[in-house]
Amino acid sequence: VQLQASGGGSVQTGESLRLSCSASGTFVSVSQMRWYRQVPGKQRELVAGITGGGVANYAQFAEGRFTISRDNDKNAVYLDMYNLRPEDTGVYYCQADIWQVSGLLKRDEYWGQGTLVTVSS
Repeated sequence: VQLQASGGGSVQTGESLRLSCSASGTFVSVSQMRWYRQVPGKQRELVAGITGGGVANYAQFAEGRFTISRDNDKNAVYLDMYNLRPEDTGVYYCQADIWQVSGLLKRDEYWGQGTLVTVSS
């Protein structure tokens, strides 16, 4: 199973970006999907999460500016980021809880490789 993230880049303050992440490989289903970020000098933090049924939750800094969504047919999750600020600069990671059969049905966490977002003032 692999998670492939894309969509990072360099933008100016106030601009927008869309991050995408899709799961590939052999698995039964994808449940919770999340975006995390690691900004310079800080620990990795949760940005937003979304359940398989589409219920979303956000970190306080993301409320009102970021929107998480998913396409279950594509096993993909998206993060639309609006009104970006220099403090949003960092590496963004997608994470998914994926159910697989390996003897028994089990759920494991998988991480994407990270995509860099740079916001200049």
